[in-house]
Amino acid sequence: MTGWSTPEENTLGVIFSRRNRGVPRASVAAAAVRQANARWSSLGTGYLGVGAAALCAVEAVYGLASFATHLTAYPSLIPAIAAWVVFIAAFAAMSMSLATRGERLPGWAFGLYYLALAVVAALDLVAIWPLGDVGAYATASVTAGFGLLIVAVHRPARELAIGTTVLVAALVTTIILTTEMTPEIAPEQVLIAVLAGFPAFLAVSIVRNFRTMVQLELDRVLVQSTVSAPRFAVGMLASEELARLDLAAEELLDSVASGRTALPLRPKTASTAASLATELRLHLIEGRRETWLYHAVSESELLGRAVTLVDPSSLAGLLTPAQRDGLLSAVWVIVADHKKTGATATITLGPVLPRTAASPARSIAIPIAISTTSVARNRVDSSTWAALGRVGAYTHSVKDSSLRVKIECHVPNPADQ
Repeated sequence: MTGWSTPEENTLGVIFSRRNRGVPRASVAAAAVRQANARWSSLGTGYLGVGAAALCAVEAVYGLASFATHLTAYPSLIPAIAAWVVFIAAFAAMSMSLATRGERLPGWAFGLYYLALAVVAALDLVAIWPLGDVGAYATASVTAGFGLLIVAVHRPARELAIGTTVLVAALVTTIILTTEMTPEIAPEQVLIAVLAGFPAFLAVSIVRNFRTMVQLELDRVLVQSTVSAPRFAVGMLASEELARLDLAAEELLDSVASGRTALPLRPKTASTAASLATELRLHLIEGRRETWLYHAVSESELLGRAVTLVDPSSLAGLLTPAQRDGLLSAVWVIVADHKKTGATATITLGPVLPRTAASPARSIAIPIAISTTSVARNRVDSSTWAALGRVGAYTHSVKDSSLRVKIECHVPNPADQ
């Protein structure tokens, strides 16, 4: 059919990405990471939440004990007792909600908990205002800062940062207005303000680093599967699309065979059949020119942003599994270790080197060059050199203060197979 263009959606409702030379706009690893980061999913950080809740409970017990030792000092116990009652009720309700609903924490529930902690801090500061020593008597307000730990893995970092900043600002303001600063009591005032805010900021940092680590490992595991792929193959994303296209084609053919769809096909049905056929042909064509290294780079969230592959003859497909693993591991470590500096790498394969007397029998020599930017020679992990050694004999140099590696890789001659 003339004038036909690939639809944005196939018969199964699967949205197709626009492609440049077969490169998916969104990688499989990126999609997996987004799914893992989706609402109500936290990459296992729920276990961190359990530890945070335990830490908050311990601090609450300590705060209650400190409050009990100063009962006689309060001019009015009603605000202080009310603060502790509100905190215990809010903390228990949030703990029970997270235990029963899993990691689902809707915004309205967090808002109520946020408001309850604000009331706790306000009541406690009102109770100790006449005492003139916030550092010595603040209990429930400090525990409110620890109360934010329980939701650190369920809400965005900015929300916790805002709440913690407001709490610390309230404590500092109360200290300035009520406490006469002397060298003897000043350290205690500073300590109480830091104690109220530091745990939440530390929790945000820990959760963020943990998620980054898990996402990086998830990406690595997904990309590692390409090492055992055939010389030419479709990628993980294309494999999923092929399965869906195959199912859609089977349903259409079965509909025609059973008589549910009459011949000749209606224009809409004919357009659907043409779309399926075209998509299948595109995938088959791509599968005859895309190597495992192409998919490893294009389908990785990390490598896709930092690595450029130049392999016009598709020579990467000739590497043995051990050589593939070595090359992938070396490039991965280089890029991952220098991610914060914006390091990039260009992998160039070919052309095939002429045979020499020293060349192994029934083999061909493939030159591989790895050019990097923002990667200092003395900052390369030792495991990188071990990985490169599995690929072949290599030499390294420094150009423009960045690492360059040349590898002579001997692979079995495909003509002899």
